[in-house]
Amino acid sequence: MMRFKCMRSDLSSAVGNVSRAVSAKATIPALEGVLIKAYHNTLEISGYDLEIGIVTQMEATVAEEGEVVVSARLFNDIIRKLPEEIVNIETDDRMITYIKSGAADYQIVGINSAEYPELPNVDELNSFEIKAELLKNMIRQTVFAVSDNMAKPIYTGSLFEIEDHIFRIVAVDGFRMAIREENVDCDIHTKFVVPGKTQNEILKLITDNDKDVSLKIGQRHIMLKIENYSIISRLIEGNFLDYKTTVPKTASTEFVMNTRILASAVDRMSLLTNEKIQSPVRCTITADQIKLACSTTVGRANDMIPASVRGNDVEIGFNNRYLLDALKNAETDEIKVMLNGSLSPMIIKPVQGDSFTFLVVPMRLAAE
Repeated sequence: MMRFKCMRSDLSSAVGNVSRAVSAKATIPALEGVLIKAYHNTLEISGYDLEIGIVTQMEATVAEEGEVVVSARLFNDIIRKLPEEIVNIETDDRMITYIKSGAADYQIVGINSAEYPELPNVDELNSFEIKAELLKNMIRQTVFAVSDNMAKPIYTGSLFEIEDHIFRIVAVDGFRMAIREENVDCDIHTKFVVPGKTQNEILKLITDNDKDVSLKIGQRHIMLKIENYSIISRLIEGNFLDYKTTVPKTASTEFVMNTRILASAVDRMSLLTNEKIQSPVRCTITADQIKLACSTTVGRANDMIPASVRGNDVEIGFNNRYLLDALKNAETDEIKVMLNGSLSPMIIKPVQGDSFTFLVVPMRLAAE
């Protein structure tokens, strides 16, 4: 038995966020639900799909303590559409859950909480704190390069690494690599691989504020505390690419360019390509200009940007989407572009410093 009342808007937002960790189709019926626990005038709501769990607490007036599992989708839809701001919820001994708000009332079938799998305990090996806004930016600027190919599971996540007071996130999918680093006030040395899916959930839960996010790192799991939410995620095991040996230290061709101008030119070339029609954007780089060309079955496009280039002339081809992803995530007005011939990756960095490094692997060009 359980009985409580709470604010509809708070409950709706909590259930909506937690539901993102719920399996849509699970072998265990309880995993398609959210676990609700009511105690000490607090509601604890959990969603868990055996890989990632999201848990939150909110205030409620609890008349009788108890717990129940209800269908995440159905419960979420009901709470969202209730007519009044106060919601009364109770369960009986058969786990039937009664939801009442204003004149609207529902009875839905609940599941005994004993059938809900326990969320993993994170045995803390290391922990650190980081500003929420900074973590959000670092993930956003790298998660685009996480692989979705399950053949190499290690690359479906990003390497998080702390060494010598530098926190670094590295993502790679075989076609491009993104590295983002910041100085942090933290003495630990650690590295672990966080699934891309978990990072996308972190992005959704961080609201724009300057509060800290705390990370607790265990052997196989990580727990992040973001305001009144906790995310518990498994880590990906395996050996991550040695990215330090992959990034070339020198360049035979180099130029500084306004990020938006280059992105707009690549974007114009992209109009002739789509998922079905793939063709590289051909970049011909000479001392004073960059010519872009694209030719597909639907037509041809050409463009030119003035540039001041140091080093060798080079002709190189790129997948327009991979190049655009890197340019859009640079987030600086100007970038430094470095090349080593037509077969080595293009390197995109800020004009000063190393806060980000993007590598884009070239596509082979057919002879004109």
